[in-house]
Amino acid sequence: MILLDDKLSSPPQQEQMLEVGKRVELIEQLLAIGTALSSSQDLGELLNLILTKSREITYSDAGSLYLIDQKDCIPKLVFKVAQNDSLSQATFKEFAMPITQNSLAGYVALTGKNLNLPDAYHLPKNVPYQIDKTFDESFGYRTRSVLVLPMQDQNGEIIGVIQLINRKIKRDTVITSENAITVTQPYSNWEERIVKSLASQAAISIERNQLQESIQNLFEGFVKASVHLIELRDPTTFGHSERVAELTVRLSEEVTSITKGKFKSIYFNESQIQEIRYAALLHDFGKVCVPERILQKRKKLYPEQLEVLRHRFALAQRTLELECAETKFNQLLNSPFHRHESNNNQLSCTHCEELAKIDTELQLKITKLNHYWKLLLETNEPEAIATKRFQELSEEALIELTELSEYKYRDIDGQLKPLVSLEEMEQLLIPRGNLTPEERKAIQAHVTHTYKFLEQIPWTKNLQQVPLIAAGHHETLDGSGYPHGLAIGEIPLQTQILTIADIYDALTASDRPYKRKLPVETTLQILKQEANKGKLNIGLVELFHQRQVFQVLGHTL
Repeated sequence: MILLDDKLSSPPQQEQMLEVGKRVELIEQLLAIGTALSSSQDLGELLNLILTKSREITYSDAGSLYLIDQKDCIPKLVFKVAQNDSLSQATFKEFAMPITQNSLAGYVALTGKNLNLPDAYHLPKNVPYQIDKTFDESFGYRTRSVLVLPMQDQNGEIIGVIQLINRKIKRDTVITSENAITVTQPYSNWEERIVKSLASQAAISIERNQLQESIQNLFEGFVKASVHLIELRDPTTFGHSERVAELTVRLSEEVTSITKGKFKSIYFNESQIQEIRYAALLHDFGKVCVPERILQKRKKLYPEQLEVLRHRFALAQRTLELECAETKFNQLLNSPFHRHESNNNQLSCTHCEELAKIDTELQLKITKLNHYWKLLLETNEPEAIATKRFQELSEEALIELTELSEYKYRDIDGQLKPLVSLEEMEQLLIPRGNLTPEERKAIQAHVTHTYKFLEQIPWTKNLQQVPLIAAGHHETLDGSGYPHGLAIGEIPLQTQILTIADIYDALTASDRPYKRKLPVETTLQILKQEANKGKLNIGLVELFHQRQVFQVLGHTL
């Protein structure tokens, strides 16, 4: 019955049904295009998709897409994308040009009017625009039918221009300068309306993409500003956060590339890599809450403490000199003068010897004081206890430091006081590094401060783990880390990666005043030792070494 009806249908009715079918198919294409546009995240990919789909539904051989750049005082038209089926070998480069009515795209951008030209080589008289034939002449091409439409956002503002060239009668035709007239046709009003609708939809997608890119740039700027703030408060770790981020990202990518073994099921997508990167960049942000005095501490004693000690040593020496002069003066007053028989202007030899003895004793005391000052300066260095001198003479050095702690001088008020206070001596006897236990606790608290700060940020769904990843970089797999003493099952793999990167950079950094820079080989040995103790993920450490992740910083074995 259906076949009979088809046979009885008149030719006009069949043509009408065919046209309706084409339009239904076109609408379905538009719906599919809309879905594709809404899912595209990359601007370049989005622009190419817009131009490709516009050409597909109109059988256009070529086309180009322009965006309006409002960043400068004078808006510009930026040539972003070009496509040409007949000239696939042609290359196109992005460039910017002034928006004027001389060009087709410039005219549409300024006026917001559509241009539907049956033949671009034969334009109506008195129009301000004209076609640039340079491309055609260079490649032996012929531009005939052209459709140029503005792309307007939701507010009606023109954000770009789409230009379609040479609507083909048959999709697969290759156009040359010789056949362009016979194989192309003008764009219909229907196609103009369809592409106009698509251009508006595309404009919304572009605006959304640009807004998303602006938000990402804004947040990227916030992260960089945060890192800069950390470095301003703690210049000794300049560049640390960026280096740790580079190492962390590279090691995460290496884990993702593993196809067999313990990491074969681990895969970090692009969003997760970005999440790991932000966590690495911000892992030390909590240091903004640590007193700057502690952050910038270079040696065991603070500069002001050392300056007070320097004055105290100087006062002690001056006191010794005054006491010596006073002793000599009293001796001269209390002892009778005996003239030498041969020279009435000289004191007796016995008296001279006594005075010389007093001077010698003074010099010995000053020498000892100077020795103590040198010892204090040596001990004040963060690595003093680990130096060769202290390793070989540890018992002797301890005896000398004990003597120094018991040494007293007479202050200006006449009272005997310790040359080095108990607090100062405790700082000088710090066995490792330059921080007292209280100062170390203050530094370690930066992890908690980091988490409290980061958890206040309304992270998007794909970045929600940033606070958790960042806050655990001082936790160890054996539960001996801080602040919570988490065990292996409680520490995310991303954090385990970050921890290795953080330790590596801390050991190899050359800008730390409290320790020496270690070579790559030594650092790798330390990482493996820590992994063998159960503190670090041994698989990650081995991967870090095997894939030479440290090369991302320009380091080599």
